Amino acid sequence: MTAHVESVRLLTVAARAAADKKASEIRAYDVSDAVGITDAYLLATGKNEPQVKAIVEEIEEKLREDGGHKPIRREGDKEGRWVLLDFGDIVIHVQHEEEREYYALERLWRDSPLIELPKDLHGPADAE
Repeated sequence: MTAHVESVRLLTVAARAAADKKASEIRAYDVSDAVGITDAYLLATGKNEPQVKAIVEEIEEKLREDGGHKPIRREGDKEGRWVLLDFGDIVIHVQHEEEREYYALERLWRDSPLIELPKDLHGPADAE
């Protein structure tokens, strides 16, 4: 099983929103086989709490504009260190640099395929 086309499209909208707010290390994983209750995860990193919050707000705004998508659940927004947005078919994690390094969510999904995002959406720290 692979992530639905619509899930990948929504991830791309969210990744573009994160990139617009200068998120780094933007990665998308197809977790449809591993998790079963969602298709894909998006990870993005902010340098500080205000940037994490700005990234989250931009993602929510762009997905709302794109067909009225609203998160089913939103967690961690008060602290601004790690915000989880659950849209059902996609789950988005926006983390402060320190949390991203410490929790290393990529390890959990290393067996899940990466979803190819347009090259301009990986973030400034990934530029070559």
